[in-house]
Amino acid sequence: MPTSPIVTIDGPSGSGKGTISRAIARHAGWHLLDSGALYRLVALAGARAGLAPDDEAGHARLAATMDAVFGAGPDSAEQVILDGLDVTAGIRSEQAGQGASRVAPWPAVRRALLERQRAFARPPGLVADGRDMGTVVFPHADLKIFLTASPAERALRRYKQLKDKGSDVSLAALSRDIAERDLRDSTRAVAPLKPASDAEVIDSTGLSIEAVVGRVLELGARRSLWA
Repeated sequence: MPTSPIVTIDGPSGSGKGTISRAIARHAGWHLLDSGALYRLVALAGARAGLAPDDEAGHARLAATMDAVFGAGPDSAEQVILDGLDVTAGIRSEQAGQGASRVAPWPAVRRALLERQRAFARPPGLVADGRDMGTVVFPHADLKIFLTASPAERALRRYKQLKDKGSDVSLAALSRDIAERDLRDSTRAVAPLKPASDAEVIDSTGLSIEAVVGRVLELGARRSLWA
């Protein structure tokens, strides 16, 4: 298992784990793994390759071979490159999120991505954001966070986020999508969404980003992960 310090932040869609993970990684000067982006890339690559939506083996081959690069653009914003093309905006769409939720339960895809994910753990440390980071990918992580919020708040956050990006979305439709994704993620046979037995559960309903970041930093400081 990796020897570099690892913090995992798991949780359902819209819980804010991506925002919190980026803030913690910046504070610590550590690497960041957005595991959800990998599954979104698999779904996107499959669609571009013309694979049938239920072609598990084909998607697993893409998961193992796709050329994916995570970095930052000129303004330090997130940048994701797939096979030489900038797909940053594309993988953040609701359609990509639904695709990721569809391919994520497939054991062959999860096996193909497991070592890719573990390879992100290198000095000086890693913050890993996902749904099974603390239960499956990094079961020996130094600090495990399970971040959640009420379904209504998660839908509203996602609605505001997409509206800010100029997307024409429906709050009611987003609420339905989140409920369906929660059900799929929590009941799938492989790596279901649930807190690790030793995770710190944080309900962010009604809390500011700063408050949640402060709580995670406090928990990490108790474990001497940072000053």
